[in-house]
Amino acid sequence: MPVISAFYGIVITMLFDDHNPPHFHVKYGEYRAVITIGDGIVTGSLPRRALNLVYEWLDMHRDELMANWRRMENREALKDIEPLN
Repeated sequence: MPVISAFYGIVITMLFDDHNPPHFHVKYGEYRAVITIGDGIVTGSLPRRALNLVYEWLDMHRDELMANWRRMENREALKDIEPLN
């Protein structure tokens, strides 16, 4: 599972051969979630503070995430995305 970004203990990954809709995976301690890129729907759970940070990051990098999704579909290497500072 390639890590594309990490910040404040939050690790963001994408999986090759993953299913639609476009999404990314989040790990934070023992918490796990999948978040859709387009509308931010969450499957799984994250603490509120971590989820708010992920949403802030998503809003800033939605286009880069979609570009990575397309790379993944084309079996190209994913690019790292700037962490939240």
